[in-house]
Amino acid sequence: MADPTAEINVDLEVQEILLAASQHDIPKLRRLIRSNEAALNAANVKDSETGYSPLHAAIAACESNDEEPVNEEPNGVHSNGVQPSEEKSDADSGVNTVRFLLQEGAIWNDLDLNNETPGCIAKRIGKEELYEMIVDAGVRAELLLNRLDGYEQLSDMDEDEEGEEKDNDDQSAENPQEEQAPADEQSVPQLVDATRNTSTVAEGTGPDVTSSRYLDSNLTFQGDRLLDQDQNGVMMAWESDIMAKSATKILPAPGLRVLNVGHGMGIVDGFLQEQSPASHHIIEAHPDVVAEMKRKGWHEKPGVQIHEGRWQDILPTLVGQGEQFDAIYYDTFAESYSDFREFFSEQVIGLLDQEGKWGFFNGMGADRQISYDVYQKVVEMDLFEAGFDVEWEEIEVPTLEEEWNGVRRPYWRIEKYRLPLCKFMD
Repeated sequence: MADPTAEINVDLEVQEILLAASQHDIPKLRRLIRSNEAALNAANVKDSETGYSPLHAAIAACESNDEEPVNEEPNGVHSNGVQPSEEKSDADSGVNTVRFLLQEGAIWNDLDLNNETPGCIAKRIGKEELYEMIVDAGVRAELLLNRLDGYEQLSDMDEDEEGEEKDNDDQSAENPQEEQAPADEQSVPQLVDATRNTSTVAEGTGPDVTSSRYLDSNLTFQGDRLLDQDQNGVMMAWESDIMAKSATKILPAPGLRVLNVGHGMGIVDGFLQEQSPASHHIIEAHPDVVAEMKRKGWHEKPGVQIHEGRWQDILPTLVGQGEQFDAIYYDTFAESYSDFREFFSEQVIGLLDQEGKWGFFNGMGADRQISYDVYQKVVEMDLFEAGFDVEWEEIEVPTLEEEWNGVRRPYWRIEKYRLPLCKFMD
């Protein structure tokens, strides 16, 4: 039988940690975290009523309680009686507390019961410095996850090392509570989809969107949307203005060669056709979409060549055949960010003409502003590493509330779309 006294003690410890965070009392926070690190993940404890973590509490405490604008009197004292130096001290203490908690492994994108991350709170209360700190923490965490994801176990260890590793694995399996991921790795949002992301945080809204599940599902074509069998939006008509501008950006003149990866509803391919390309290659993996393409006569359009299958299987063949393109567009569904990174770092380099341009549907992390900002920085770094420059153009997105009727999870919840235009570095 559980000891109720122990539960009360744990809750009191949690409240003490949260209170110290909200008071920006770093010495006390350090002492509490050190004294409780063996019993609980002290930097990420949660309030049962609000879902606040210490990071939530530290940032929320920075919100001003003044509803009226603060006017400065001739003696330099604000009308609320607060000296400017005191305000600066409060701001500095908030920054220092957030920095301390992040160093202690606080999860940057943890959700409270109001479905807000610490960064969402910082954005809402207008604390840009705190917001940028959380964005940078998210970038570090995601970059770490990407590198760990690409790590492969060395295969040349001797038999003794292999046996020792197997024993350790067996012990971890028997005692799973003893095995914890590094704090930065725990804090990383798990992208379900590279460019059409449905969620960057775990919200428990049904089956995960995976490439295999999507390719095996039956699709539903409606007038303004394409849905999978789980009622996830694969593509929707509201994207048309974005697609039109993307097409003219990467294909600015007639008579050029273009490749599009992911046909969907055919929105961007329709705009690319309006540019009168010399050749127009389309890669599409889902059999239902391929059937719809043929029903609409895409295979009979001038210069169009349809490749049925996954780009991972088709692009190496095109590279081997020496195909070159002046423009490339990427817009897949249910693929990971690592797939997307492989696409531009391994395939685009071999297919894009040296003076060519390419783009992608930029929906990474678009379920909340902070995730969108994190992934802009992540992709900029990875593009730079792969040898590409990227320019961004912001486009206003109309209100989409009614667009999500009948859709399981909205994949777009922010006000501005950042349209990318990529090309080789000079």
